[in-house]
Amino acid sequence: MTGCIVGWSHGRFGRHEGEDVEALIGAVAEGAIADAGIEPADIDEVFVGHFNAGFSAQDFPSSLVMRKIPALRFKPATRVENACATGSAAMHAGLSKLAARRARFVLVIGVEKMTDTPGPEIGGNLLKASYVKEEAGIEGGFAGVFGRIAHQYFQKHGDQSDALAAIAAKNHKNGVANPYAHMRKDLGYEFCRQVSDKNPVVAGPLKRSDCSLVSDGAAAVVLADLETSMACGKAVAFRAWTQVNDFLPMSQRDITLFEGAEVAWRRALDKARLTLEDLDFVETHDCFTIAELIEYEAMGLAPRGQGARAILDGWTAMGGRLPVNPSGGLKSKGHPIGATGVSMHVLAAMQLTGRAGAMQVPDAKLAGIFNMGGTAVANYVSILECLRA
Repeated sequence: MTGCIVGWSHGRFGRHEGEDVEALIGAVAEGAIADAGIEPADIDEVFVGHFNAGFSAQDFPSSLVMRKIPALRFKPATRVENACATGSAAMHAGLSKLAARRARFVLVIGVEKMTDTPGPEIGGNLLKASYVKEEAGIEGGFAGVFGRIAHQYFQKHGDQSDALAAIAAKNHKNGVANPYAHMRKDLGYEFCRQVSDKNPVVAGPLKRSDCSLVSDGAAAVVLADLETSMACGKAVAFRAWTQVNDFLPMSQRDITLFEGAEVAWRRALDKARLTLEDLDFVETHDCFTIAELIEYEAMGLAPRGQGARAILDGWTAMGGRLPVNPSGGLKSKGHPIGATGVSMHVLAAMQLTGRAGAMQVPDAKLAGIFNMGGTAVANYVSILECLRA
């Protein structure tokens, strides 16, 4: 253990009209510092996770927090980006500083402002996280990319539309209890399973209900080294944290396997000296329902090609063998790119300290988090446990 989460703040995800990246950053930064019970001057360094890729005209956000919190002036502040895993990349940058003993308190912020961008431009911006030389022409943006993955998975293992609909329905049901979620509506299995005017086909076998929401939002945490954390009011420790990168081009790998995610999970669990069965819940990267399905296999919950068993037999539901996305996941919560990884850590910390309200997994003591950039290219796994509640 090299670091702990000792404070956090999470804004509502959704459409934030009239609020820019600077406003979103300022709100959660102040909240996280206050929640940690420290003064802004105690922060040694700041990391800001911000994907951008054309969503915001402000492409240099690292010092924006100082306008809201002048006491942070002259502190080192750095923007971090790693596609849809940007938030976790910022978290790991902060943990690395603590591990090197170059900081005691680190402020990590994840932020994205997406909804001001016209629809066609959103797809183009997101495709910048693909291998542009080969994949930029895929119709439908990243939905088209994951539609292709779903098509290949279906070719190998049969039509999995029932499983995808069950994943979407589960996450929307869970999201009703999440006060930060973009969509707090239980859509039900039948709506998610059927093509309709309100749930049209988007790409390949994926319908609108299979795709995460375009959202604005921000979340922040304060990290502290282990010794410092013992004097804080609460502390959620990183029992393990790993990053594994794979080839960027989909043409160089079997895109139905998420092998980088599998390696990241294996390394994290080994480092934590745990098995998947020891975890009480998982927050995973369901940018599309097919991603969550394959991630069941990558984390070792089901054998390859049998991920559908995990959802159709109720293993990943609240009260099941391993609840997955009790927050509602990206599917319900929304997916403001830079904020997603930080949000996952905040929501897991809330669970482990008994502060998750109606989302609470009973007696949760160990959590797994998986956040990925691209098509399982940048893979981050964290294993968290509560030291002080």
